[in-house]
Amino acid sequence: MAVDQPIPVTVFTGFLGSGKTTTILSLLKRLPEGYNLCLLKNEFGDTEVDSELARESNIGVQEMINGCMCCVLVGQMKLALLELKEKYKPDRIVVETSGSAFPAPIAWQIREMESDGFALDSIATVVDCVNFVGYEDTSYTAKLQAQYTDVILLNKHELVTERELDTVIDHINDLNTDTPKIKCEGTKGVSPDVLFGLDTKLFQLSMDKTHEAEELMFTTVPGGAPAAHDDHGKHHENEVDLIQVFETVDTAKPITSDELTSFLEKLPKEDIFRVKGFVRLQEGDENRLYILNHSFGRHTLTAVTNAETLAKTSKYVFKLTVMGMGLRMYIEIVRKGLKLDESCNVKFTAAHRH
Repeated sequence: MAVDQPIPVTVFTGFLGSGKTTTILSLLKRLPEGYNLCLLKNEFGDTEVDSELARESNIGVQEMINGCMCCVLVGQMKLALLELKEKYKPDRIVVETSGSAFPAPIAWQIREMESDGFALDSIATVVDCVNFVGYEDTSYTAKLQAQYTDVILLNKHELVTERELDTVIDHINDLNTDTPKIKCEGTKGVSPDVLFGLDTKLFQLSMDKTHEAEELMFTTVPGGAPAAHDDHGKHHENEVDLIQVFETVDTAKPITSDELTSFLEKLPKEDIFRVKGFVRLQEGDENRLYILNHSFGRHTLTAVTNAETLAKTSKYVFKLTVMGMGLRMYIEIVRKGLKLDESCNVKFTAAHRH
């Protein structure tokens, strides 16, 4: 990339468990050799999980946790982008938002960094075809993400019938008729040719167009960064409860793969959207650390092999975050499912405010 060319930034949005990280990791496999891509990741809780999955692909990663980059972490996003630019000199940066992020403030901030050498290329929204019709009714943010985007990626479409897929597309069209809807190709994801080079025209708001900003339900705060309008408090309530479990080899024992599967299968996907983090499983006379990614009733386990990740997580038996709605009633279910005694610290956070 020429020195005077800005670094294009592609933003991925989508509700919890829609498959943003999986789509991005699939995208990496389809990049030309030598193409230098970096990932800026934002997630709930204290557990850096998806960034560790990305590091297994040997790309530069920054992760922002315990807050949402569309409001409280806006300033940190700028610093993180500058650090990625300085450290890795990337051809492109992908920003993966949390499941509750509004797209407009993030896009606006990136546009304000043009003088720093960044250019907003496109906003892509990943839609979970299995669960969209359900969470669309409860998530104000999911609707916004589907409305304000350059392209909608239909993920997990192979898991639904043609009639169910038509219903999902009808619901999306009620929110956004004109934006292209593209099927993710299973494990291949989507081609970079589809996502890169779109040169988005979304959110080109000037400071004097306050009536347009109001229509997008954002106002300007000191310094020019946009924030969600307080009249729409749904985002500030964050839409999800959290249960966090951080237990070490001194306080908990590994469970088996069968015990983990039995526990996860008992969690209703209507209330529990995701369980993600690190879990140590007993395998015969030995145990091994895995990255767990459980989403709406389905889960995957990835063995941790990266030396840096192993060093940071070697003491943990469980380092997990559970995300969903009405989770207070599931605290004891989580404790019993992971075979934790009463002395173990299972932390509950209700509708965490930013």
